[in-house]
Amino acid sequence: MYIDSHCHINFPELAARMPAILGKMEENKVTHALCVSCDLPTFPDILQIAEQYPHIYASVGVHPDYEDTPEPTVDDLIRLANSPRIVAIGETGLDYYRLEGDLEWQRERFRTHIRASRATGKPLIIHTRAASEDTIRIMREEGAGTDAGGAAGVMHCFTESLEVARAAMEMGFYISFSGIVTFKSARDLQAVAREVPLEYMLIETDSPYLAPVPFRGKMNEPGLVRHVAEYIATLKNVPLEQVAQQTTENFFKLFKIAH
Repeated sequence: MYIDSHCHINFPELAARMPAILGKMEENKVTHALCVSCDLPTFPDILQIAEQYPHIYASVGVHPDYEDTPEPTVDDLIRLANSPRIVAIGETGLDYYRLEGDLEWQRERFRTHIRASRATGKPLIIHTRAASEDTIRIMREEGAGTDAGGAAGVMHCFTESLEVARAAMEMGFYISFSGIVTFKSARDLQAVAREVPLEYMLIETDSPYLAPVPFRGKMNEPGLVRHVAEYIATLKNVPLEQVAQQTTENFFKLFKIAH
């Protein structure tokens, strides 16, 4: 079986097709999915999905790209995370690719999420793009990760270097690969995936974005995460069943879900 460790099925283009989305998951043996929060106004919709479907879990957080949105406090995140259906804090992190200017507000938002993670004991979902140096620095400064006594987490939709992956794994973080790893242009990322141990790996879709080959350019959905697993199995020259089993076990272990 497979688990989509990061999706956005609350987004309108997927939420409108929920029965079909869930059916595709079942058809492809995708047993669980984690619906990830991007802002506070849409968080109630995410929580409702997780409460309605027992195999869907949720997170609470505010994406680093979202400028004009209510800013969370540590107390806000702690309060909203007080549900067994909320298994993580995030997604959070830093993104210097799309935004310019003084981004100190983004770094402060990241620190807020790390502090909420430490307070709740729920793992972090970290987004980093063109900001890996500051991301790792702030993780260390704020005590993110098990090496500092905090909760662990995952570097989602990973596209950074092997050095960044190793730094994150040293702090107890998992590395999650999306459909990007299947792209012909992603040779550097494929080299990283070969080196990341399965014991530290998750798979995801980040749907509705980044559909894996052979669906690239189409709308992504959780049922397609098996294609990420299949590609990684080929890349690492291991049985598909091994990738499926290990990434599934990693998901339940990281997010402290009984199975």
